[in-house]
Amino acid sequence: DVQLQASGGGLVQPGGSLRLSCAASGFCFSSYAMSWFRQAPGKEREFVAAIKWSGQTTYRDSVKGRFTISRDSAKNILYLQMNSLTPEDTAVYYCAGRQSIVVSTAPNLWHVWGQGTQVTVSS
Repeated sequence: DVQLQASGGGLVQPGGSLRLSCAASGFCFSSYAMSWFRQAPGKEREFVAAIKWSGQTTYRDSVKGRFTISRDSAKNILYLQMNSLTPEDTAVYYCAGRQSIVVSTAPNLWHVWGQGTQVTVSS
């Protein structure tokens, strides 16, 4: 079965850091574009970051310089290092995969989704 299992969320104070992980199985991870999306209560799911199979990365403007997406193709794991967190980063974070050399910021163009992990930034 094709699966993505996200983990690493939690409660953190403003200015703190978290690292999310997403374990992939059942597909050729190294050939997929991978991404992180997030969804806050009452809001639409939004693009956070993506990484191509080549390692090229893309970020939404509000997380540039604070978040880093990376992948370990030997372990089939996707990461999102989040630093300098603010309450506006509070959301459920989802990892997603797309069998394409092209990334997209549109959620409906990603084929495989993980179950989400809650990130809460609050003092």
